[in-house]
Amino acid sequence: MTLQAELDAFKADFVAGKPPYNAPAPVHAVMHRATAELIASGLAERALKAGDVAPMFSLPDAHGNLVSSTELLARGPLVVSFYRGVWCPYCNMELRALERALPAFQERSASLVAISPQTQANSRKSQRENGLGFPILSDSGNEVAAAFGLRFKLPDYLAELYLTLGNNLPVINGDQSWTLPMPGRFVIGQDGIILYAEVNPDYTLRPEPTELLPALRG
Repeated sequence: MTLQAELDAFKADFVAGKPPYNAPAPVHAVMHRATAELIASGLAERALKAGDVAPMFSLPDAHGNLVSSTELLARGPLVVSFYRGVWCPYCNMELRALERALPAFQERSASLVAISPQTQANSRKSQRENGLGFPILSDSGNEVAAAFGLRFKLPDYLAELYLTLGNNLPVINGDQSWTLPMPGRFVIGQDGIILYAEVNPDYTLRPEPTELLPALRG
């Protein structure tokens, strides 16, 4: 099953109100509204694209060790995935798909990192629950996400919904900003130029990790 087929199957169950979420129709209406507004904002179109210079970053991994994009690029190209957090089932499915693709990335001398605004403790949880063999980096306040053009602030009505669902982002992220990154995937060449970029304000749509391989072959 492709990643998108897996995501679509989950979304169908979620919209149908099936366990374990049992989400009623008003929940879906709020989420749909927020996604539609983010799409209409045009933020995704302003994010960094292939051909742009990638911002360099140094962020802590799940164990507090700083990971430098400059050092990773000295070894080969770099694959970067921005995701929302351990609480997001769509993100977890993508992380597992990236793990399955990791050998193909490594065959092309590429490193892979995932970046989210969550605390290091939650990154450890992400790695443990998804069986990941690549680093998850904590981007406090979504500062690196902002440099890539991905950061957005949740509208108040969506923040209120998240709280009712148990997704207290200030606690999960250790940050009061109520911001998230739009999910984004980038391939960065050793010269620091972005070779592939995919950003979608609809968090239920994700590219297959194999779609990144042609950029690595280049």
